[in-house]
Amino acid sequence: MSRTLVLMRHGKSGYPAGVGDHDRPLAARGRREAALAGRWMTDEGLRIDAVICSTATRTRQTLDRTGVDAPVVYVDDVYGGSPHEVLEAVRVYAPAKASTVMVVGHEPGMPATALTLDADGYIERFPTSAYAVVTVGTDWDRVGLDVDPDARLVGVRIPRE
Repeated sequence: MSRTLVLMRHGKSGYPAGVGDHDRPLAARGRREAALAGRWMTDEGLRIDAVICSTATRTRQTLDRTGVDAPVVYVDDVYGGSPHEVLEAVRVYAPAKASTVMVVGHEPGMPATALTLDADGYIERFPTSAYAVVTVGTDWDRVGLDVDPDARLVGVRIPRE
């Protein structure tokens, strides 16, 4: 069974004085582009069954703005996570029956995870609110443990109006 992994970078964040990195909120542009990303996902026919999200404020707000309505688990290891940590979160938290799982996280973790799954893939750039769509041919509890010959980076979307 083919499965789809959507790896989304948070929207553009603000830099309010006295606010630490983990607690930075989205800027107005980030709110607009995250909503646009959600509309694009819907237009593409991506039906998200489950979400794994970084605990950072900007990732939570990004997810909210996408309008994705699926069960969510918030995972500290996705914040600043390496591909190994992101894929471990998928293995642990993605429901076995889910067809499409979305991870909302950060750069470089999101694009690096896509390229870890598809070593032949290419990502020129991965700005805020971008998302990569990767198909995999393995169960979620095995994703990233072995080479998956069916893993393909289908594309990268960069929502801009």
